[in-house]
Amino acid sequence: MKTNQQEELTQKAHTVYERLVDFFGLPEWRDPLPPIDELISTILSQNTNDRNRDIAFYALKEEFPTWEAVRDADPETVMDLIRPAGLANQKGPRLQAVLKQISAERGELSLDFLKDYSAAEAQAWLTRFKGVGPKTASIVLQFALDIPAFPVDTHVYRVTGRLGLRPDSMSADQAHEHLANLFEPEMYGPGHLNIIRLGREICKARKPLCDRCPLTDLCDYYQNLEN
Repeated sequence: MKTNQQEELTQKAHTVYERLVDFFGLPEWRDPLPPIDELISTILSQNTNDRNRDIAFYALKEEFPTWEAVRDADPETVMDLIRPAGLANQKGPRLQAVLKQISAERGELSLDFLKDYSAAEAQAWLTRFKGVGPKTASIVLQFALDIPAFPVDTHVYRVTGRLGLRPDSMSADQAHEHLANLFEPEMYGPGHLNIIRLGREICKARKPLCDRCPLTDLCDYYQNLEN
């Protein structure tokens, strides 16, 4: 049973969701990828932007006919191809290690079996791999496997903190479950994407453009500025 405070936070989260849909529209995920592709793309996306992620991802796709070929390739070749995404010396070996471990455990490179798992079980299975944290796993679940999960990236973490939807002391990893409990599962994908857009375009890290924001009356950060 939810406390009054939890009920208020839930209502606030739903209002945030509705306001952002009114403001930005109902967003759609970029072209959906197969689960293995999404896993690789999301690993490459860590600590870089979408453009550099895509350059690295499609460099692998162009060089190798299959992900099995990437798995078995010379590590230096993989690292050179993904260098535009940054941290190639970490991401390359981790990527190949994940592909090898999935192959060893499942006998093939496929994550489709996770569709038969609960969200918690699928999340736990993916986060066993080095380099696959809650955010990466949640993106794969929500956008490639149609398993409800609320991904928390740096923008979502910052914006929800400023809005007061999570405690300041809460870590990004802890925020995944916390925010998932505030939003309805059907809100996860659009809510995640619209909060990211708000963070990129308006609620910026160094100098938020509060005069352009549709959420100032809901925002703890803004209310503190006014007082």
